Amino acid sequence: MKFQSHNSAFCPGCFPVSNRRTFLRNTSAGFGWLALAGLLGEQLEANPTVKEIKPHHAPKVKNIIFCFMDGGPSHVDTFDLKPALKAHEGKPIGKGAVSKRSQSSAGRVWLGSPWNFRQRGESGLWVSDLFPKLASVADELCVVHSMVGELPLHGQQNLLLHTGRIIGQAPSMGAWVSYGLGTENKNLPAYVVLNNDWVPNGGLENFGSSFLPATHQATMVRAKGVPVDNIKPSDSLSMQRRKLALLAKQDAQFAQQASSPSPIESAIANYETAFRMQTLVPEVSDISNEPQHIQRAYGVDSKDEHQHYYATQALRARRLVEAGVRFVEITCPSFDSNNSPWDQHGLLKQNHEKNARITEQSVAALISDLKLRGLLDETLVVWAGEMGRTPHTPKVTPTCGRDHHVNGYSIFMAGGGFKGGMTFGKTDEFGNAVVEHPLTIHDIHATILHQLGINHEDLTFRHGGRDHRLTDVHGHIIKEILN
Repeated sequence: MKFQSHNSAFCPGCFPVSNRRTFLRNTSAGFGWLALAGLLGEQLEANPTVKEIKPHHAPKVKNIIFCFMDGGPSHVDTFDLKPALKAHEGKPIGKGAVSKRSQSSAGRVWLGSPWNFRQRGESGLWVSDLFPKLASVADELCVVHSMVGELPLHGQQNLLLHTGRIIGQAPSMGAWVSYGLGTENKNLPAYVVLNNDWVPNGGLENFGSSFLPATHQATMVRAKGVPVDNIKPSDSLSMQRRKLALLAKQDAQFAQQASSPSPIESAIANYETAFRMQTLVPEVSDISNEPQHIQRAYGVDSKDEHQHYYATQALRARRLVEAGVRFVEITCPSFDSNNSPWDQHGLLKQNHEKNARITEQSVAALISDLKLRGLLDETLVVWAGEMGRTPHTPKVTPTCGRDHHVNGYSIFMAGGGFKGGMTFGKTDEFGNAVVEHPLTIHDIHATILHQLGINHEDLTFRHGGRDHRLTDVHGHIIKEILN
């Protein structure tokens, strides 16, 4: 039967399902179809507002878990062993060690690490005593020692780490992954941030979609209380369906008048995703049915509330990737509301040890848990801060700390086709500057996308008259660290 026009609102009963689908797509720029298909009791098709592409090549990874160490853990106190620091402790660094890209002057003095380093696992990877739990999974870690940043400022480096731009105004890595691959589970978003009551410098733009459709921005799941606001419906199922139908109808009318229907499409897509999430998000977020030995392994039983909530989020991260979420980020809790979690300009030993107690057990348990479940090969765990810490300080005292440092610092990856039990790149004898294989975050982004089956140069979005990509005009794949 051909479409029959009516003066009143459309009448779905006047034409077959196939024509009805075409009508909804054509008259509402695609978004009305998205919401109404479910409301009419039909099988949901692919979300037309999500640009899903086939991988450019065979993917090695399905999911990413990004453990964001906000504030900048000290590379020379964690994975980058530098005996020369202790040997020269208290001696001036001199003009040759001064850099405009870190907090330095010739009169500052070298500061040795208060922790011993040991070789761990069969690989003999050097790991500080600061991380006894991570040391137990040393053979899974691929540690990069040669990261180089742009500015020794938290906000700019956070945005660089997340969006590839120090000024932000661009989609986050998670949003790009969502845009490129979509979601494996239509009842869950592709990109989730497990927040620990702390917004990093640079703000929520670190987790945003910018000029990409809003469907790709992060869904925030909090550690304390109800994971997501209004996740439990206050209306009956039939009432919710009627409300969504009304919204779809109104948005369809508005889209016909709008110069660009894209934001409206994204809004209605988010309505529909939220509708579907009401069943699965509470289930995935509830870790109470996890075996007690698993909860203990992550540290859920800790009396330190910061560790308890971080452990809860780490365990949720595993559950989310099992459920099909593409990109999960876990933020760090801050025990000092005035400073970023790892930003120890003073009290280095006390506060780095506190941060280690809060996070490292859970990260180590996450890696072990994924491996035991056969998920580590297809899940990449990334551990990174936005910068490192200076190997020098104004004066060596019992309460001294380290300042901002972007000339050379360390991050690690585990699983996801990265070689375990190895290091790549090198800083000088003091950990002050990279001397071998300097890498930028663009190189890391390019390599992560490669493992997901995406060519970083081909994942683009047209905006402002040109094609944009996560790596901008930079980035190369670090093949030496891949299996």
